[in-house]
Amino acid sequence: MGNYYSNERDILELVSLLREHHIRYAVISPGSTNISFAQSLLYGPDFKVFSAVDERSAAYMACGIAAETGEPVVISCTGATAARNYVPALTEAFYRKLPVLAVTSSQHFGRVGQYIPQVTDRTNPMNDIFVKSVQIPVATREEDKWANNLKMNDAILELRRNGGGPVLINIETTFSKVFDVKELPEVRVIRRYTPDDAMPRIKAKKIIIFVGSHIEFDRGTSEEIDRFCSTYNAVVVCDHTSNYKGKYRVLGGLTERQTGYHSACCDADLLIHIGEMSGAYYRFEGIPTWRVNTDGEVRDPFRKLTKVFQMSEKRFFAFYNRKQKDPVENTYLDEWKKNEEYLLSELKELPFCNAWIAQQTGPRLPEGSEIHFGILNSLRMWNCFELPASVTGYCNVGGFGIDGCISTVLGASLVNDRKLYYLVLGDLATFYDLNALGNRHMGSNVRILVVNNGVGFEMRHRDNRGDVFKEDANEIFAAGGHFGNKSRKVLRHFAEDLGFTYLTAETKEEYLQNLDRFTSGREAEDKPILFEVFVDVEDEYEAYEATRYTVKDKTAVAKTAVRSIIGEKGVETLKGILGK
Repeated sequence: MGNYYSNERDILELVSLLREHHIRYAVISPGSTNISFAQSLLYGPDFKVFSAVDERSAAYMACGIAAETGEPVVISCTGATAARNYVPALTEAFYRKLPVLAVTSSQHFGRVGQYIPQVTDRTNPMNDIFVKSVQIPVATREEDKWANNLKMNDAILELRRNGGGPVLINIETTFSKVFDVKELPEVRVIRRYTPDDAMPRIKAKKIIIFVGSHIEFDRGTSEEIDRFCSTYNAVVVCDHTSNYKGKYRVLGGLTERQTGYHSACCDADLLIHIGEMSGAYYRFEGIPTWRVNTDGEVRDPFRKLTKVFQMSEKRFFAFYNRKQKDPVENTYLDEWKKNEEYLLSELKELPFCNAWIAQQTGPRLPEGSEIHFGILNSLRMWNCFELPASVTGYCNVGGFGIDGCISTVLGASLVNDRKLYYLVLGDLATFYDLNALGNRHMGSNVRILVVNNGVGFEMRHRDNRGDVFKEDANEIFAAGGHFGNKSRKVLRHFAEDLGFTYLTAETKEEYLQNLDRFTSGREAEDKPILFEVFVDVEDEYEAYEATRYTVKDKTAVAKTAVRSIIGEKGVETLKGILGK
């Protein structure tokens, strides 16, 4: 048997990525732990490998090569104190911004600190020897493989970013003695572009621009996005925190929620991701993704990231608008609009619940107002129904906790006392931040809608593990029965004693009777309003199902059944067998 590449998957992934990122030089120090990696570099025809016994010398040699060539250089060592000897040269590389990549090989990470020979802790390097450090454990699940690929790409990209600098990849080895792999695997390669780089071509015929949570768009950026959509057959898929209000906006909440039906409009050739964290949980599967953000960070929520553009959105879209000489007819927007209209027409009558409230209230919010949402169910259900174009939306999706909803809208309301600020949230989130209602700065431009179902609904719906416990989940997981157990007096007295106008409803008819007052203009009320609505958790469950299974497509149902029987791993195996 010949000696070829190691059969260790993560080693193959790393070596393949080094090749794809055009890294050619390596200085290797002797040892056993790094044999799999060292041999894979030696066998590969793409690398020029040098040897150095002393790790101090090896790292300084790498500094010399990097300075002379302007290219990244790999250094590789074994376990024990070997990596410690890199410190002087890596300090030099840090302050000179030399792209030296230290690949340190390690025994199983669980052995750290257990008095096992030749095992050292490399998780907390000194501040001025690396610009980035990552730990690569042996991948055992598909999610491990995705995460390792992402971390390796990210680390390699940092070698050249913002002037460059040294990077650490600490990688586990299984000490395999098998070196029988003759070809490197194809791997996902992520590339970063700045305004100084040659930009890639766009060949896609259908493009989704997905906007995560975002501040209001300035006019210039919005116009560039609209122009891009008009010439590249693109749409802008939003939720209520995206705040893009241009011509090509589509609210994808209902379409993307479907489990029993798959719309072809979700099958784009390219996804351009702008904005920050999203609470929409949109599932765009298998679409190559480009991320555009001035931070230039590698962020991969859809697990198909291939390119990162470290520049403003306006600059990105303006560049491609100048490049497109032959505009195409935009048919994609009409496809999305028709699908949304179809789903809304098929949506059955909803019970009295958060979704029905959104359906009735959203279109009647005053022009120019602002609405905030509690995370998860409130945001999810309101994302199924559109708001007036002049209404902006926000949600605490950064930290993604239930705390601080009332305080956040209070803070926002202090900026402009002539603007109305709405908040929709559940009972648990309300009581979590209850003290904010008593803040003396609370003004009459705040209107709070509390949907009180008595439990944490998120832990009760079908897609949450708590569903297997049914009503027993209320005891702990869904925290039922707290705060007076849907008391009709607790919030009323608290709000009224603090100077709020208190409204309440327990039926659709009662809600509609109060809706005009709740959505009246700024001049109509001289007090903040708290509108408490009492709903049944079973009705929330029914609405959750209605918006998730609005229609059923035989193909989609069959796919769901297969997935439930053979699991995710089985689906991937089946795709491999079928060549799909």
